[in-house]
Amino acid sequence: MEALFTSLAVVALAEIGDKTQLLAIVLAARFKQPLAIIAGIFAATVANHFLAALVGSQVANLLDGPAFRLAIAASFIAMAAWTLVPDKLDDDPQPKPARFGAFLATTIAFFLVEMGDKTQIATVALGARFHDVVAVTMGTTLGMMLANVPAVFLGNALLERVPLKVVRWVAAGLFLIIGVWLLVQTLGTL
Repeated sequence: MEALFTSLAVVALAEIGDKTQLLAIVLAARFKQPLAIIAGIFAATVANHFLAALVGSQVANLLDGPAFRLAIAASFIAMAAWTLVPDKLDDDPQPKPARFGAFLATTIAFFLVEMGDKTQIATVALGARFHDVVAVTMGTTLGMMLANVPAVFLGNALLERVPLKVVRWVAAGLFLIIGVWLLVQTLGTL
């Protein structure tokens, strides 16, 4: 349960103001089909985060040792700093006309945008930390949905009312606490 709840909290907080959340708002405005967009976000997240958690778990099994655990702790501390950097859509905020429906366009867009994103990297680190691919995938997927479903339904109105700077600081604090906790735990075993 620790893997599930930690994964959920880390990703839900890290996702606030992330480019995928902005993408959810853009897609919701573009397609006006919230259920198809939510289903696409879910499908893309399950696939992307399952692979990320699997990579993290497998790498941890191969490299399990104090040096690797220190690297995982450092990655969480680095994520704390990265979370403080606001995201924006890198390209044109108006997507090109879709060749696919809302579900497929959302699934493809979310899967690609998540590649190398901080939530995917956090999922790799969580997979390495907990060695539980299913619980980490479930937690990170629920965290992604928790952050993005309101964005799909409420869009810009939500972002105008949510103090993103405060949420980023809370998310950064969570990453920092996890990183320091892992660091102290690893140093205690040396």
